[in-house]
Amino acid sequence: EDSLAARAAVRSPDQLDLTEAELKKEVTRTLSADNPHVPRNIVRYSFTEQAYKIVENMDQTAIHFTLNGYLIHKDSDEGRRQSIRSGTESEKASVEEEEAPLEASAETTEEAEAKDEEPTEDAEGEGEAEAEAEGAEAAEAAEEPEEPEEEPSAAKAPEKKAANQFNFIERGTTTLSYAPREKGCQTDPAPYENFSATVNQWDIYDTYVTELERIEKAKEKEKAKPQVAKKDDQKTGRKLSYVEPQHVDALSKVAKAAKIAERMVNLNTFDDIAQDFKYFEDASDEFRGQEGTLLPLWKFQFEKTKKLAVTAICWHPKYTDLFAVGYGSYDFMKQGHGMLLLYTLKNPSFPEYSFSSESGVMCLDFNSDHPSLLAVGFYDGDVAIYNLKKTTPQPSYKSKLGKHTEPVWQVKWQKDDMDGNANFFSVSSDGRIVSWTLVKNELVHMDVIKLSGDGTAKQGPEGLQLETLGCGVSFDFHRKIDYLFLVGTEEGKIYKCSKSYSRQFLDVFEAHHMPVDSLSWSPFHLKVFISCSSDWTVKIWDHTIKTPMFVYDLGTAVGDVAWSTYSSTVFAAVTIDGK
Repeated sequence: EDSLAARAAVRSPDQLDLTEAELKKEVTRTLSADNPHVPRNIVRYSFTEQAYKIVENMDQTAIHFTLNGYLIHKDSDEGRRQSIRSGTESEKASVEEEEAPLEASAETTEEAEAKDEEPTEDAEGEGEAEAEAEGAEAAEAAEEPEEPEEEPSAAKAPEKKAANQFNFIERGTTTLSYAPREKGCQTDPAPYENFSATVNQWDIYDTYVTELERIEKAKEKEKAKPQVAKKDDQKTGRKLSYVEPQHVDALSKVAKAAKIAERMVNLNTFDDIAQDFKYFEDASDEFRGQEGTLLPLWKFQFEKTKKLAVTAICWHPKYTDLFAVGYGSYDFMKQGHGMLLLYTLKNPSFPEYSFSSESGVMCLDFNSDHPSLLAVGFYDGDVAIYNLKKTTPQPSYKSKLGKHTEPVWQVKWQKDDMDGNANFFSVSSDGRIVSWTLVKNELVHMDVIKLSGDGTAKQGPEGLQLETLGCGVSFDFHRKIDYLFLVGTEEGKIYKCSKSYSRQFLDVFEAHHMPVDSLSWSPFHLKVFISCSSDWTVKIWDHTIKTPMFVYDLGTAVGDVAWSTYSSTVFAAVTIDGK
C-alpha cells in the first residue's frame, strides 16, 4: 500500500481539469512541410525595380542535428599526404623489430663468457681450447650475415581509411609581430617671401587682358596641332598623313554673324512697324468712347505650321522680345503632329527655335528662375521640358510614368523645392493635378489632388460603384500664400485647394454654368481673383465669400482674362468672336 501511495500521480495546482468527454475527444493533427520558425518579414532591395520588396519564397529546411565527420578522400591531397606518412611509420617499425633479436643474442654471448671464466686452474687448458673453438664459431657466425641472402618480402602495411575530403578543419597560427619603431626626420622649411604692392583699376585691367591673350594663344596652339594617323595604318604599311581639323568653331562664328546680319536687315525693313509698336497713338480714341482700335503689326508665318491652330503663347521672362508659340489641334478627330516655335521681334521672318512633336502642343510656361527651361503640355497627356541651351530637337526631359490620360490644358512653374529641384504643376481633363519634379535628369510625378464630380458615386454594371471625377481646365497659384491655388473645371465649378491636402477641398464655388476657361489671382489684392467662362460672363470673386462681387456679361463666350500689371481695377478679356 505504501508503494502504491508513493506511485500516485502528482498534479500541479494550476493544471487544467478536463472532463471525460473532453479527454475522449479526438484531436486531428496534421503534419506540414513548412518550417514555423522561418521569418515572414524579410525585405530586400530590388535593383531592377528600384524599391524594397518582400521575399515571399523562403527556405523551409529545418536542421535538427549536424555531425561533422573526420574522414577525407584518399585521392585528395590531404589523403595522399597521410598515406605517405603512414607508410614511413610502418617501415620504421619493421626496422626496429629486426634490430631487437640481434641485440638480445649479443647479450647472451657476453653472459656465457662470464660463466666460463669461473672454473679452477686445472681446467684452464680445456677452457682455453673450448674458448678458442667457440671464438672461431662466433667469427664464422659474424661473417655469415655479410653474405647476401634472400630476405623475405616485407608484408604490406594495412591501408588506413582516409579522412573525408569534404570536411575542412580550420587551423590558426600566430605570426610574429614586430615591435613598432618611431622614425623622424626634419625637412627644410618652405621658402617664403614678403611682397607688397598697390593695385589700381588699370593694373587689374592689364592683368585680365594678359590672361585672356594667354588663353587665346593656348586655344590656337591646340587647333594648330595636326591629327596624326592611327597606329593601325602604320602596321599595314600606309604612309603617315595629316588630317585637317574640322573648323566647327569657324562655322559657328559664321552662322552667328549671319544671324546678326539677318536681324539688322529685318530691323531696317520693319522699322516703321517697330516705331508704331512703341509710339503709336490713335487720335480718334477720344471720339470713340468705349471702343478702341486694333493696329496689326507683325505677321509670323512658318510653312510647317500650316493647317495647325495656335493653342498657346508665352512671353520669355528675361528677354522681352522673345516669345514661344504652341501649335496643335482642338478637334479630337483631327489629331496629328504639333510644333513648338520661338519667335523674336528682332527677326519676324523666321523662328529662332523650332521643335516638332508627335502630339499637339496645348500649353506652355517659362521658368522665371531658369529662363532656358520651357514646360510644355501635350494633347496625349504627356508633359515635357525643353532646354533652349541645348541644340537637340527632342525635349530634354519627358514624362515616362504617371502621365495624364487626357489633354493637358495648363502647366505652371512653381518655386524650387527644399532640395533645389525645379518643379511645375499640370492640370488635365482626367481630374488630376500633378506635381512634376526634375530629379537627376528625370521627371518624378506626384498627384497633388483629384477633382471629384458631384460627390456621389454612380451605379455601374454588376453593382459596381463608379466615382465621377471633375475635368480640370485651368488653375492658378496664389502669389503670396504658397500652398493655396484655384482650379476651374468643365462643369463650371471653381475649387479652392491646398497642396497639403490631397483628399479634401478648402472650398467649392458654383461659379459658372459652362467650362471655366481661365482664372487668375489679383496681383494687388490678395483675396481677389477673376474668372471667365464660355457662359459669356466674367466674374470677380473674394475667396472668402461664396458669391461673386462683380459680374460682367460680354454677350459671347470668353476665352481668356488677365489682370493689368499697372492698375488694380483694370483687366482684359478676349472673346471667341475676336473682340
